[in-house]
Amino acid sequence: MNIKFYNRYENKESIEKVYGSREIVFLYETFAGKPLRSLLCGKLFSKFYGWLQDLAFSKNKIKSFIRNFDIKIGDFLPEDGREMIDPYSTFNQFFIRRFKEGKRNFPLDENQMGAFAEARYLGFKRVTGRMTVPVKGFDLSVEEILANKIWNRTFAGGPLLLARLCPVDYHRFHFVDEGKILSQYRIEGDLDSVNPLALSKKTDIFFTNERQITVVESKNFGKLAYVDVGAICVGKIVQASNKENHKRGEEKGYFLFGGSTVIVIGEERKWYPSEDILTKTKEGIETYIHLGDVVAQKIQNH
Repeated sequence: MNIKFYNRYENKESIEKVYGSREIVFLYETFAGKPLRSLLCGKLFSKFYGWLQDLAFSKNKIKSFIRNFDIKIGDFLPEDGREMIDPYSTFNQFFIRRFKEGKRNFPLDENQMGAFAEARYLGFKRVTGRMTVPVKGFDLSVEEILANKIWNRTFAGGPLLLARLCPVDYHRFHFVDEGKILSQYRIEGDLDSVNPLALSKKTDIFFTNERQITVVESKNFGKLAYVDVGAICVGKIVQASNKENHKRGEEKGYFLFGGSTVIVIGEERKWYPSEDILTKTKEGIETYIHLGDVVAQKIQNH
């Protein structure tokens, strides 16, 4: 299965080079693989795999990973206390690398929402009830994602942006706007892959996977629900700060090893995703967007 995405910067569709593609096909498409899913998508395996990425020997695969996936390592800082000649002590330290200052910036226009992750985006003006994403075939439901009666009412029928992070991507995620945290809670769940192949075979992944949810009151976009979704081989979701208040573009947290997803849900008619994201979503194609680049626009009567 080829995974197509639209590259905003090259103005063309490309085929994603998937890390661990054979393993995903085995788990989700073969008779022999399906019985193993319950074991490998559990927390014990993912924590063990994540632990391995913190061991010194894991750094041995960094160079080949950079080469195979054409990562522009010059855009990133070394691990704290190290130099670029030997920048990372383990694979996890490479995985959670930070951009150098100025490599990514959030919009100065307060009416524009910057990308909260460097990822492949789908966007929707309104999510009502349980809806099936065109072509992709998986389901979305604000009520089932948030699983909270109070916040279900707040965000019913609101816009939604879904950012899928591949293992090759920058794995820190950020606040889109100045704001104040209103609520934080966690929903226990599975750790299925969020790869499009897995989503097409198990359509309720975003309702059954582990989620960490942060609801904020933002300065320009109303209330926002950030949903950090766990996935297979994600050793841990780390929230970078417990501060009540935050600034636009400030780091919110990061995923240790593995690809995963961040979802941002808004209140009805406060903002809409960018037109190129909406257009490609209707075609069943994700849009690749850099951290901080515009992904949504405030509705001016709010």
